[in-house]
Amino acid sequence: MIELADLIEQLRRELTTAVSAGAGEELRFELGPVELEAAVVVERATTAGAKVRFWVLDAGGEAKAGTSATHRIKLTLDPRIGSSGGRPWVSGDTEDGER
Repeated sequence: MIELADLIEQLRRELTTAVSAGAGEELRFELGPVELEAAVVVERATTAGAKVRFWVLDAGGEAKAGTSATHRIKLTLDPRIGSSGGRPWVSGDTEDGER
């Protein structure tokens, strides 16, 4: 199992790599909303001030009986470029008239 935050961080890295790899390509793709669906285990430690953690199950994984429950979640992430707030392109530089 991995933490949900780690899954999202890895997705961010993969998308960044895809954007960089497309530089100079003639065919361009606008990176729109990204949907993730995952089976997660919600776990909260019993110590004071403990945070809740969302663990993403590996393919075929199951929660340990009696210690946690498995839930399905669906996230829609809408990637934006930091300062401009624009949508990234999985390719090179933007052209005039592109959103």
